[in-house]
Amino acid sequence: MAQHLRDNAVGRTVERVDVASMSVLKTASPPWTELHGRAVTDAVRHGKYLDLDCGGLHLVCHLARAGWLRWSDNLSPAPPKPGRGPIALRVHLGGPGFDLTEAGTQKKLAAWVVASPAEVPGIAKLGPDALGLDLAGLTEVLAGRTERIKTLLTDQSALAGIGNAYSDEILHAAKLSPFATAGKLDAAAVERLHCSMQEILRDAVARSLKQDAARLKAEKRSGMRVHARTGLPCPVCGDAVREVSFADRSMQYCPTCQTGGKPLADRRLSRLLK
Repeated sequence: MAQHLRDNAVGRTVERVDVASMSVLKTASPPWTELHGRAVTDAVRHGKYLDLDCGGLHLVCHLARAGWLRWSDNLSPAPPKPGRGPIALRVHLGGPGFDLTEAGTQKKLAAWVVASPAEVPGIAKLGPDALGLDLAGLTEVLAGRTERIKTLLTDQSALAGIGNAYSDEILHAAKLSPFATAGKLDAAAVERLHCSMQEILRDAVARSLKQDAARLKAEKRSGMRVHARTGLPCPVCGDAVREVSFADRSMQYCPTCQTGGKPLADRRLSRLLK
């Protein structure tokens, strides 16, 4: 997505920003109108945050689970109606532009207008970026950690850039149980984890860079081997992919590849069995 914005937004001028949902904007000063008339000079990623540099003032957004950035080469000049539909914020770039949208009832999409990305609390707390971490760095991140490896991989303050879906894919490729204790992995397991992180993430980026913004979600889903594939055969061993559900998300894994054939405890299923 950052690359798409670099290719299509950089060099254009922000003509207008329409805020359709005030709850999405997490800053009041400087006001979003300060972006008007500024040229877009860069677009980068900080973990799972997108940062549009508008001549020294930054529009930073976090899409959360249900948010998305929808680019249009011919964006409607009409401002979106407040409280109507999924559009939360619209950025006009002189014909082209984009909407920040969010589906569902849980409104977690967030945007900030700041002089420096470090002013965004989540960015200030980010751990090292997963794509830039070497084996020694990963070993240091894991040392002494007592949480499950699945939990650590998605903790942005420990390791930035990996979400629920790709953590499932990384652990499957590394043949590691999601419930393994992060700090107790042996050297061979840590090396497999590092290799799978680099392989899975770089392959995902390479596949995504070939797509326009509208096709990114479909491209992401097409490359998944276990995530969101509960009940389907594992492409490696043929065993059925299993699921563990939590309050607001779920994870998928292959028992044969990752847990020695043993299903992991699913509290939701356990309650149903009782």
